[in-house]
Amino acid sequence: MIGYYNYTVILTYIGMLSGFAGINYIWHGDLKMALICLLFCGVCDMFDGKIASTMERTRQEKRFGVQIDSLSDLICFGVLPSLIVLQCAEGGFLALLISALYLLCALIRLAWFNVDEEERQMLEDSSRETYLGLPVTTSALIIPFIVGLGSLFSLPLSRISPFVLLSMAIAFLTPFSLKKPGNKGKVFLVACGMVVFTIVFLGVIR
Repeated sequence: MIGYYNYTVILTYIGMLSGFAGINYIWHGDLKMALICLLFCGVCDMFDGKIASTMERTRQEKRFGVQIDSLSDLICFGVLPSLIVLQCAEGGFLALLISALYLLCALIRLAWFNVDEEERQMLEDSSRETYLGLPVTTSALIIPFIVGLGSLFSLPLSRISPFVLLSMAIAFLTPFSLKKPGNKGKVFLVACGMVVFTIVFLGVIR
């Protein structure tokens, strides 16, 4: 069969399937489960690279890993967040335009990242230490936090969530340096994720 199926890519595949499940939940109007799927996608993405680094891989396997990770990210952190915000905004025209722009910016950023990462790996063997611009994976925390908090305190999500999505879209393509989180940073992010999960569970009724 074409492709790779060892343990280094399984978590990426699981994350993509979680993103697809979240899209299905949005289709059926279950916002809470869609947000939980988005959070789970973030967990999968956080650890897939760490797991992949435990195995000695060929150059082709590494290139495949870069490509498959970004393709999965487009579904999980591009399509799914844009549909969640559309649901929160009840399908308004402005929210539709912003969601489309967000998805386009996510696509451009991920394509640029793939090119940049392949060139970097040709020059050095060490892992990446910084990101340029806001990683699309941050939507796994930001969107559930905003939607969960908005639902919990009855905030006008139809106006707030598209503005947050637009800000993220701009940040995806803005060339500022952001340090990649280490082990302590990942522990902190997991803790934040647990807090956000609680907010989503308590705040989102549907």
